[in-house]
Amino acid sequence: MNKMNFQQLCVLGLASFVNQTTLATEAPQLKYGWVDVFSTELQIPDTVKPILNDQWMRDTFIKQAPDGYYYMTGTIRPEGKSNARVNSPGIQLWRSKDMKDWEDLGLVYNPDHDDSWHGRLGKNKGKRHTVWAPEIHYIESQKTFFIIACTPYPERGTFVLRSTSGKAEGPYIDIAGSQDSPIINAIDGSLFEDDDGTVYLVSLSHKIARMKDDMSDVAEPFKKIKQQQYTPEPNVLEGAYIVKEGGQYHLILSAFSTELPDGSYNYQAGRKGNVYPNNKEMWEHFYSYDVIVASANSPYGPYSERYTSIVGAGHNNFFKDQDGRWWSTHFSNPWKTKNKRSFRELASAIPLRIEDGKFYPDFEYSKKYYGPNN
Repeated sequence: MNKMNFQQLCVLGLASFVNQTTLATEAPQLKYGWVDVFSTELQIPDTVKPILNDQWMRDTFIKQAPDGYYYMTGTIRPEGKSNARVNSPGIQLWRSKDMKDWEDLGLVYNPDHDDSWHGRLGKNKGKRHTVWAPEIHYIESQKTFFIIACTPYPERGTFVLRSTSGKAEGPYIDIAGSQDSPIINAIDGSLFEDDDGTVYLVSLSHKIARMKDDMSDVAEPFKKIKQQQYTPEPNVLEGAYIVKEGGQYHLILSAFSTELPDGSYNYQAGRKGNVYPNNKEMWEHFYSYDVIVASANSPYGPYSERYTSIVGAGHNNFFKDQDGRWWSTHFSNPWKTKNKRSFRELASAIPLRIEDGKFYPDFEYSKKYYGPNN
């Protein structure tokens, strides 16, 4: 063996040793449904600030409309109450030209003034009406705004409202399909308009249906969205929402990460009886309310495996700004969660970046937009 061959063998041997050592010390890939809740790239940037400092809000929703405004709404609570589980004031709307200065448009829907099934809920003695998770969408094919919202009790269901003026502030009336009964007996409904003008209604029950061309009702029976589910699915898998980017449909959901006895975290443990025998023990191990996303070539699916997009920003929506940049809304859910934020139940927006077709927080742009963390 000559000197050159011996040196080559030494180099090859050292490289092999280094490679094996690296593989042995690398963290194993997380199993499906597990999440690294402390991963730096998944956190909400510390630079993110509230949009409105004095407005309690959950389920924040923001979307840009062709009139040059961004519109914001969300679940609001009655004055003097600590939550939104009692009679709701209705649906309040704000607008902004630049996402910084917001104009309050007041209540654009008041259930007390509505004679539909959901408006009548609070008019019977001993009953209450609660409006949760409103969204506002300008539907291009109809040249007007629609609001979709839900009530969890005393009758669980989703309703859709149409602006009769073509303006975001309304007035609004129920579409025929949700005038006398819920359009679907589930909460957290959303609307998605595809490039060809087709509109779909997506629901918390993980169902989807195409709307009629005139948006008066669904045009087909609801179908189950084809997903790669966790085994088992958690009790809470909320906030169904679809956007389209890069030729693909992205289904956005929210779930609680739950600590396991071994110190790891997943979403499956958020199902009562899977790891913890009752809700109390399970809730004690909730850590964060996360944004999870899956992608597909059709709004019906089949969707890819879900991935964690943002830790702690659950029940959100993704929207584009005037420059085509993607953002995520956020309200910082305090319910049973241990991950701490500087503010809770206040609306905010997180800039996003896309890497290999996946959405993650953009720390650099957040710092540029909001300024350094104080």
